[in-house]
Amino acid sequence: MVLTKRFALTFGALVFLRIATAEQQVPPAGEKGQVEHGRYLVQNVGLCGDCHTPRDDHGQPIESRALEGANLSFKPLGPVPNWAGYAPPLVGLSGFTDDQMVTFLTTGKDPSRNLPRPPMPAYRFNKKDAVAVVTYLRSLTRKKKE
Repeated sequence: MVLTKRFALTFGALVFLRIATAEQQVPPAGEKGQVEHGRYLVQNVGLCGDCHTPRDDHGQPIESRALEGANLSFKPLGPVPNWAGYAPPLVGLSGFTDDQMVTFLTTGKDPSRNLPRPPMPAYRFNKKDAVAVVTYLRSLTRKKKE
């Protein structure tokens, strides 16, 4: 019983700290604020770089090629229909309109109403956050390969 109370108190404190921290992360106003908020969502919430950034021979992300698309370094343990072995580039969102990407990020479905191929999650951002993500990704440019 004591362990359960201790766990409940610890868990409650962690939830409180997470909520308090989230409230402090309100982005500044304007497009720069939107880009920064989008960067935060891409890097810390969606964790997009985990799949969309290529990795070196040691499995470490190649930061100079962040979000430029990558072969997935993991596979499902069993059969998964329609498994995507490649995460496409997100830098600049080439080939997508802003409206298509906002629809994808708010509904979890592409404009044809299809779910993304696994392992891509079907995100359900609110419109403000989806627009911030699109604004951030549009602000990025691909680096020339050396």
